[in-house]
Amino acid sequence: MNQPATTPFAPPFADLPRGPCWAVIFSSVRSAEDEAGYEATAARMVELAAQQPGFLGVESARGADGFGITVSYWASEEAIAAWRRHAEHTLAREQGRTRWYSGFALRVARVERAYGSTGSHDDTAT
Repeated sequence: MNQPATTPFAPPFADLPRGPCWAVIFSSVRSAEDEAGYEATAARMVELAAQQPGFLGVESARGADGFGITVSYWASEEAIAAWRRHAEHTLAREQGRTRWYSGFALRVARVERAYGSTGSHDDTAT
């Protein structure tokens, strides 16, 4: 079976197909509550998401002010919907709403192309 060409990136960049995929963009502001519980749950969600059919990768950053953005990439909207329905993810989302975030926004977008530079390799596309 032919695999789609991917961007030649290493972590912290997600390795994505050059063609279309989907991005779930989660922007949040962390509360000061339960840092250890948050960190453990966040790590578990990345581990669990990576096991889901259609998961392509994740990129995440958070500033000292508590504002962060996590982008997870998926092969299809169906894969995103299945992840949203996952029982453990549902519990984690509820914890986030009630304990770990003072605010958040979620956006879903179609990624038409993926390319860039990691410093050692330029991957430009038109």
